Amino acid sequence: MIDFYDPCKRRSFLQVGSLGLGGMLGGMALPQILEAGSDPATSRFLRDRSVVFLFMHGGPPQTETFDPKMTAASEYRCFNGEIKTSVPGLTYGASLEKLARLADKTTVVRSFQPGDGNHNIKPLVSSHSLSANVGSLYSRISGITDGTTGMPTNAVLLPRAIDEEAQTVTKQFGDFSDTGKMGSAYAPFVPSGKGALMENMRLNIPQARLDDRRALLKSLDGFKRDLDSTGTMEGIDKFNRQAYDVIFGGVTQAFDLSNEDPRLIDRYDTSQLVPPDKIDKKWNNHKNYRDHGQTLGKLMLLARRLCERGSRFVTVTTNFVWDFHADVNNATLDEGMRYVGMPYDHAVSAFIEDIEARGLSDKILLVTCGEMGRTPKINAKGGRDHWGRLGPLLLYGGGLNLGPVVGRSDAVAGEPNSQAVKISNLLATIFHSMFDIGELRLEPSVPRPLMQLIESGQPIESII
Repeated sequence: MIDFYDPCKRRSFLQVGSLGLGGMLGGMALPQILEAGSDPATSRFLRDRSVVFLFMHGGPPQTETFDPKMTAASEYRCFNGEIKTSVPGLTYGASLEKLARLADKTTVVRSFQPGDGNHNIKPLVSSHSLSANVGSLYSRISGITDGTTGMPTNAVLLPRAIDEEAQTVTKQFGDFSDTGKMGSAYAPFVPSGKGALMENMRLNIPQARLDDRRALLKSLDGFKRDLDSTGTMEGIDKFNRQAYDVIFGGVTQAFDLSNEDPRLIDRYDTSQLVPPDKIDKKWNNHKNYRDHGQTLGKLMLLARRLCERGSRFVTVTTNFVWDFHADVNNATLDEGMRYVGMPYDHAVSAFIEDIEARGLSDKILLVTCGEMGRTPKINAKGGRDHWGRLGPLLLYGGGLNLGPVVGRSDAVAGEPNSQAVKISNLLATIFHSMFDIGELRLEPSVPRPLMQLIESGQPIESII
């Protein structure tokens, strides 16, 4: 536990590194970060909306998710059959039972074409986004903290934000914290550092950790009372004041589950669905499957809590799990959809139900896709290989004009059979959801290359 009454430790506590704010470093103290935050004037072109981008790292299959193709030959169609959804005539792959019940509230894009079959993180960080995380583009326009709450506007949630035993995320195929030419100040908040504060604020279910967080908040309250009683707060400027507000308010509250309904916590929890001892260790990827199952639901709960408190673009991902080759590294479709698909179904459906119950469906846009899809034909070992011509995409909320399905695929789910939806269309949809583009054009502080990017893409037809 941090000794908040030690003046030296109080000063170091206000450094961004102590908050685990990932790449927002550069030696900047928290008050400096806040001084670069959003200005009330930006409200004219910022919509009151957040995005949660759940990246399905590794490349999810089209047929085993939202496009089962049961009229195709057995080597093409969904290996375990289809399930009826809440929309008459629409079916999903049989592994997505809970999401099938929510199909009337979501949009499946069946003509999404990622563009190539390479492992990378191109929907989030690529030439389509000026080589920066899309959230960093947002922060460059909005400011890196919310002007009201002081929360970081851009965040990346990885398994270690939940579970200290999880592996570090691979950067071999792209860094989720990249800022391109935006500058390091626009890097996302990555709550997975090793600082004492983050040790106490990690989102964990066990009661002992909840008690630890209560002790943390008690210490924070004591520190605040000490500042108030000595008049210290009266002598600091508004950015130092806001720095304390971040500590005492949004960030700590986002990580504190003591006021969350235990039944809701249980609804999100995916850790019991795939116990680590039930994952076949013959797959070299078994540790990634373990991390995915143990953390995905809690990551989605944390994403909602961050959005409620002012974060505007939250990336969620686990490490490289949707790679169903059925080779020495990766599971078959059968095992893979149990290790990965079942927790995904559980976590995403919990998130949607939670957002619906809170009346936030117009305020939060959920985007979930991967960097590619999987081959239409099942390989000889019972897996699917890399395929860039078609991949699954699911959208929910965000005030969009959503219908159950956009676009069509061909008979074997290998190519779009209607106009392809590409990454540029997806990003344009996100930008139009988050900004008033007409007003944004009048803002001189937006770099020209960024404005050109935002204006260059066409949103997905019929939903903006």
